[in-house]
Amino acid sequence: MKITSNGLKIFENGDSKSLPVLFVHGFPFDHNMWHKQIEELSSHYYCISYDIRGLGESSAGDGQYTMESFVDDISLIIYELKLTKPVICGLSMGGYVALRAVEKMEEKFRGLILCDTKPEADTNEGKLKRAEGIKKINEDGLDVFIHDFMKNCFSDQFKTSYKNEYQKIIESSSEFDPVGVKGSLIAMAGRTDTTSYLSRIKIPALILCGEKDILTTPSVMKEMSDKIAVSEFYAVPDSGHIIPIENPEFVNKKISAFLNKIPRPL
Repeated sequence: MKITSNGLKIFENGDSKSLPVLFVHGFPFDHNMWHKQIEELSSHYYCISYDIRGLGESSAGDGQYTMESFVDDISLIIYELKLTKPVICGLSMGGYVALRAVEKMEEKFRGLILCDTKPEADTNEGKLKRAEGIKKINEDGLDVFIHDFMKNCFSDQFKTSYKNEYQKIIESSSEFDPVGVKGSLIAMAGRTDTTSYLSRIKIPALILCGEKDILTTPSVMKEMSDKIAVSEFYAVPDSGHIIPIENPEFVNKKISAFLNKIPRPL
């Protein structure tokens, strides 16, 4: 079922009485990133996904986003759907949102899944790259930015073996509102650093990283995992940065095994 709340498009799959799992997609994608996970998991779990503000079907508004406003949207979803301590699962930008949400209100969650992300804030170099991205969208158009950005998101193996799927992903993201895409870049550039909170996380965590990811490498994510008290780390074979699409079978297996260990709602 699809609902709209304060401009957000939210999607529900599965029995609302089951353990809730909240999926937060990466940039510049939408909720469809998690399609193969939700298809597999919704028979046993209450799967919630949504389009981050300004992306997919969600309203772009004025594009003046912050990471804190993205976390406020997580609070809104939990409230609107009456979720009882969901497991939150985020990839890349979605991981930034998940990490800050857990830092801000860990008591509202019972588990954390982080895919191809990192706790550090942008360096000065990173901020300049975000600025360059906004300039490219303004001067050359969103489709040029998306084509260039996607090159580093997927492994060469995926781009070669799944040319049609790769092209469809590019075409889909190129249809987003440029105001929303630029707003996400602004939010990521201005996010806070959550590294110091890692050692204080009490809920269990699953950390997954594509073995060929060049944006957040396995060594970076393994280091993050080691700082969390109760965590599991796995490198995802034959995958770059977008593991839910590149190797869904492996990702589904690891997420299912992790969720099986999480206590169910009373």
